[in-house]
Amino acid sequence: MGGTVAAVIALRAGRAADEAAIREVHQDAFGPVEGPVVADLALALLHDPSARPLTSLVACRAAELIGHVLFTRVRIEGQTSGQTSGPARSTVASILAPLAVRPGLQRQGIGSRLVRRGLAVLAAEGCGLVFVLGHPGFYPRFGFRPAAERGFLAPYPIAPEQAEAWMVLALCDGVVGAVAGSVVCADCLRQPQHWSP
Repeated sequence: MGGTVAAVIALRAGRAADEAAIREVHQDAFGPVEGPVVADLALALLHDPSARPLTSLVACRAAELIGHVLFTRVRIEGQTSGQTSGPARSTVASILAPLAVRPGLQRQGIGSRLVRRGLAVLAAEGCGLVFVLGHPGFYPRFGFRPAAERGFLAPYPIAPEQAEAWMVLALCDGVVGAVAGSVVCADCLRQPQHWSP
């Protein structure tokens, strides 16, 4: 059943005209308490110059927008082999936040398709690392692994019992292990309320 539904879903780049529907998708997906916060964040990121370049993708069923994923640029501030320059400054990196699919259509592969398409776009554009703060039961299927133990610190401290929720995916060989440091995200995402999994 999930395959049949997923087959009729089209993925495309998000557009300015989609913003009201993007807000609605995130509000619906995250519920009445968390939904408005996530929806506000999604729209703020779309307009935050410090988040660019970004990749915004939507899933549509006919004319209805039913899913959205957003990847925004981050930089890594830190040391590599005892130096503060080099790969840490030159590695292109992004963060996945947020991802939403309308209730009733979740667990049918739509979110996974959005993530995979976004990762493919980023890889083609030369992105080396992608970070996410998310469910450790969902994101490892794409290759994400705990980030802190690989030398990448989140913009805000993550509690030890939730450390596995802070993850990184290398889109090219040789980056993990050569680069480490603190991840600095877009201004509107750099708020403590967004860093509790």
